[in-house]
Amino acid sequence: MAHVVNVNFKLDEDVKKNMEQVCNELGLSMSAAFSIFARKVGREKRIPFEVSVDPFYSEENMARLKKAVHDLDAGKGTVHEVDYE
Repeated sequence: MAHVVNVNFKLDEDVKKNMEQVCNELGLSMSAAFSIFARKVGREKRIPFEVSVDPFYSEENMARLKKAVHDLDAGKGTVHEVDYE
């Protein structure tokens, strides 16, 4: 049997709760789920799902947003209300 080691890391509380719920529904512990993930990474030598950058945070979009805020502060542009419901 392989030597078992502990790995500690931090997660956002909501992320942890959501993962625990899914793991429970699957009949897995979080430890088992992370072990499955780690084995797959080791076997495939890659993250086993697509990892991409959110385009919202791109330099181009951040510059656009900063300009829009500047324009609004200068009295230019229009403020639109957004209904989140």
